[in-house]
Amino acid sequence: MDQKRIGIIMHGVTGRMGMNQHLVRSILAIRKEGGVALKDGTRLMPDPILIGRNPDKIRALAQEHGVARWGTDLKQALQSKEDSIFFDAASTKLRPKLLKQAIAAGKHV
Repeated sequence: MDQKRIGIIMHGVTGRMGMNQHLVRSILAIRKEGGVALKDGTRLMPDPILIGRNPDKIRALAQEHGVARWGTDLKQALQSKEDSIFFDAASTKLRPKLLKQAIAAGKHV
């Protein structure tokens, strides 16, 4: 069974909704199940990088949930060729600006 990695920049997931609903109950649950099965038998495996303002919170969240990649530099994360998706769970009023940056960086949002 082949596996295809898909890098996801997850911004602002230290909040209740971003952490519980989106990170734990969605992305990490998919990883635990071995990814998403595609028609050709390939498994699509999400590989998140957690990005947040507070290095202590984001590091603790990553360690608690076994996520290897984390950081505080959104601009650097958006430059990554390895990560093609941008997900934002930060403040709603900041979202338009962040989405414009992600789109300009060629990310799927």
